[in-house]
Amino acid sequence: MFRSEYADVSPVDLPIHDAVLARAAEFGSTPALIDGTDGTTLTYEQVDRFHRRVAAGLAEAGVRKGDVLALHSPNTIAFPTAFYAATRAGAAVTTVHPLATAEEFGKQLKDSAARWIVTVSPLLETARRAAELAGGVEEIFVCDSAPGHRSLIDMLASTAPEPVVAIDPAEDVAALPYSSGTTGVPKGVMLTHRQIATNLAQLQPSITAGPGDRILAVLPFFHIYGLTALMNAPLRQGATVVVLPRFDLETFLAAIQNHRITGLYVAPPIVLALAKHPLVAQYDLSSLQHIISAAAPLDASLAAACSQRLGLPPVGQAYGMTELSPGTHVVPLEAMNEAPPGTVGKLIAGTEMRIVSLDDPGKDLAPGESGEILIRGPQVMKGYLGRPDATAAMIDEDGWLHTGDVGHTDEGGWLFVVDRVKELIKYKGFQVAPAELEALLLTHPGIADAAVIGVYDEDGNEVPHAFVVRQPSAPELAEGEVMMYVAERVAPYKRVRHVTFVDGVPRAASGKILRRELRAAHEEPT
Repeated sequence: MFRSEYADVSPVDLPIHDAVLARAAEFGSTPALIDGTDGTTLTYEQVDRFHRRVAAGLAEAGVRKGDVLALHSPNTIAFPTAFYAATRAGAAVTTVHPLATAEEFGKQLKDSAARWIVTVSPLLETARRAAELAGGVEEIFVCDSAPGHRSLIDMLASTAPEPVVAIDPAEDVAALPYSSGTTGVPKGVMLTHRQIATNLAQLQPSITAGPGDRILAVLPFFHIYGLTALMNAPLRQGATVVVLPRFDLETFLAAIQNHRITGLYVAPPIVLALAKHPLVAQYDLSSLQHIISAAAPLDASLAAACSQRLGLPPVGQAYGMTELSPGTHVVPLEAMNEAPPGTVGKLIAGTEMRIVSLDDPGKDLAPGESGEILIRGPQVMKGYLGRPDATAAMIDEDGWLHTGDVGHTDEGGWLFVVDRVKELIKYKGFQVAPAELEALLLTHPGIADAAVIGVYDEDGNEVPHAFVVRQPSAPELAEGEVMMYVAERVAPYKRVRHVTFVDGVPRAASGKILRRELRAAHEEPT
């Protein structure tokens, strides 16, 4: 068993809004959130006051403890206010990908039993359609303004009393992001107030921040990585978060230059752009002090090329998963120069790890030996919503969460993640569940059977590759038709990028798809 070298942290038994904004009065007029495109700024005092007024407005509208509110928005400076207002009103927040189709969004609404939606006017039609498909939604609010919908802006003028809700941080769910876990379709991950807040305290000794630090939030807040690293953690410590709604390289580089960004938390595709794109040379990025990459594996040589080009300490990595609130490992900021290339870091405070044999799961392995990574600590999720069997398959009776990732440590305790047991595809840090795409493909009248694996494209991104068995009645079914069929029904990051037609999908006697055989067939030279 491996234990963190940091001192244990006490559980943070506070609602997440109080855990993050406890020092808002102290930070006062310090900019908390800046719109990276138009410069609109909210101070800490404003974020604290605004979220309390919106909480009052939500409570007046009928939001109650135990409700689920779906937050469906790209990154904006209103997103944190909406999130903390909802939790202060007693709701759990299920975060929704802004590019989700109405059908995908509707499934999440129905599964989570969400009664309320907060969205933005450009996404309103999708939200309305999703609410119709799901049923049970009481009202759709907007962050900005739209005819016929109450706005969070209007709620700032609410004179209703601020809700006083008895929250049990250890039991009550604060966030309900959706994750596929190690396999299968997306499931609601129940993260309590205590789990999220304690994970912030666990991360703090390794990733320090404070007034004067400027963090660029380009990764989405709806993703647990963005929610933690770009929203909760910096706002808890008094840093300034500069918010961008999406990644566009020129806008991103201009924001670093114009807002004098000091820290970046990104995914590997952004590291690739910083290392290789000619545009980078046209901007002054000298304010940057560190870069941390997570959400997907980062090649060590690419990390080195990025840091060398920008004249920075080596790009650090972090590791975790939605089910772990999400952090378990990070390269500490003060140790970036000594961390071995390719490591995802060391255990954060209060966290334990085992690495067990893939052939004999009861056998613990020594440093240098690769096996499945198991994690135990206060950040382990409460469970999957409404899926006790899936929860039991993920977390054993001793509290160890089985990550499905394969890795090893060196003698110094640095972790290296080398492979995945799980079937999940990670496209630019976003999760794509093969089972979800397979189920969709099987609804096509011309497809008899299908399997999906992840393959790497020319840019090093893992993309979905479908192996399709045609129906005898559809011998002319073509790759383009299959790809279009999927593209019309899923968010862009889930699209199938390659199709191979096969005579049959290899399966075990149990019916489980033998993806290893498909990968081997894909890698064979033609």
